[in-house]
Amino acid sequence: MVPDLFFSPFIFLLGLAIGSFLNAVIHRLQTEEKLFPGRSHCPHCRHKLAAKDLIPLISYLLLKGRCRYCKKPISLQYPLVELATGLLFVAVLQYTAPLFIFNPAVIFQSPLVFFVGTGTFLYYLLLISFLTVIFVYDLKHHIIPDKIIYPAIVLAALFRLFQSATIKWHQDFDLWDMGSGAAHFLTNPFFAGLGAALFFYAIFAFSRGKWMGFGDVKLALLMGLVLGFPLVLVALFTAFLTGAAMGLGLVLLKQKNMKSEVPFGPFLVAGTFIALFWGQQIIDWYWHLLW
Repeated sequence: MVPDLFFSPFIFLLGLAIGSFLNAVIHRLQTEEKLFPGRSHCPHCRHKLAAKDLIPLISYLLLKGRCRYCKKPISLQYPLVELATGLLFVAVLQYTAPLFIFNPAVIFQSPLVFFVGTGTFLYYLLLISFLTVIFVYDLKHHIIPDKIIYPAIVLAALFRLFQSATIKWHQDFDLWDMGSGAAHFLTNPFFAGLGAALFFYAIFAFSRGKWMGFGDVKLALLMGLVLGFPLVLVALFTAFLTGAAMGLGLVLLKQKNMKSEVPFGPFLVAGTFIALFWGQQIIDWYWHLLW
């Protein structure tokens, strides 16, 4: 097996480039500009940016966080999203390493396993991209865009169908160890998504949208499809715990009051990332404390 560490720098650079693209998606969703075609431009002076202005992270540092043309500050969102996407892409590489997606021997010995592994890797990269956009957009505008959440739900559902159809070819891998049999790979995440969505819908209906937006209901469905049970519980617990802590901290610092609106989507996305990459370790640690 070719060490996945060898590929980490390349995947990180890919993540930086995709992060730059995601920043454009976030901006154009808000302005309702067409994503394709169209040159990137400064949001202040609207000057079209040259290639040297669009190098992920590097351009921001060289320009000292200011537009080359109007000298107005560039939002810190841009380098942070690029950096976060790069790091998350590397995390995906580490997470999918058991599928040996980059092992040249697998291509010849078992092309189907190579196909499944590569498909899984690309799926998680797409998923991370969708979730990153949801995180930033909800944080900025307090809304989860349907143009992002619906394709993400469809993607997750299709992946579960793909996963259940191909499970018999990789029983030796631990990555998809949620149970036995193709049926389990379908029923587990779909019931987890339905259960999470119904729970959030109950909160939404009871509060008449004051405690929870309907976008969070759709995001809960996505979380269940992505994580399955019991990892979705880890994600939800983490989201509620961190959301409550952050809300209380903002109130104590007098940045918010008890009636202020705090978007919950970013906490749900962060909880999803934590459960995806470290959820099983958290569950094992918790059971160890109990027993």
